[in-house]
Amino acid sequence: MAENPSEVIAGAAVLAAAVGFLVYAGQSTGFTGNAASYPLVASFRSVDGVTVGTDVRLAGVKVGTVTALKLNPQTFFADATISVRNDVLIPDDSTVLVSSEGLLGGSFIELQPGGSLENLGPGDEIEDTQGAVSVIALLMKFVGGSGSQTPAPAE
Repeated sequence: MAENPSEVIAGAAVLAAAVGFLVYAGQSTGFTGNAASYPLVASFRSVDGVTVGTDVRLAGVKVGTVTALKLNPQTFFADATISVRNDVLIPDDSTVLVSSEGLLGGSFIELQPGGSLENLGPGDEIEDTQGAVSVIALLMKFVGGSGSQTPAPAE
């Protein structure tokens, strides 16, 4: 047994901090129970920066998470399964895209609602998708394209 009560108090504080970190990690990665959500599926040409647990946002507000990613061997696209909160109804003509939080920020899945009166149900597929845009590829096009333009002849 501990002879010093301050050791017991310090140990309890460390244990409480560890439990707090575990709860926070579970909430931020989506490993807490998502009983109040429904799955949707989308196929992307590229999902760079997206992993299981990535946020799904609508108007900048987190409404779900990515629950599965797999390669479709027939189309060579990445099939993503996302879970969306039950209180968020997504029109069936909505768009889903891979967005970035900034030039150096992380990626997330963004839902852009359409105007249809019909909503997607559990397991439905979002047809209109846009994959991740590579910043490096854009920079290479810019750098490579700037030297290829020839000036107009002087008159």
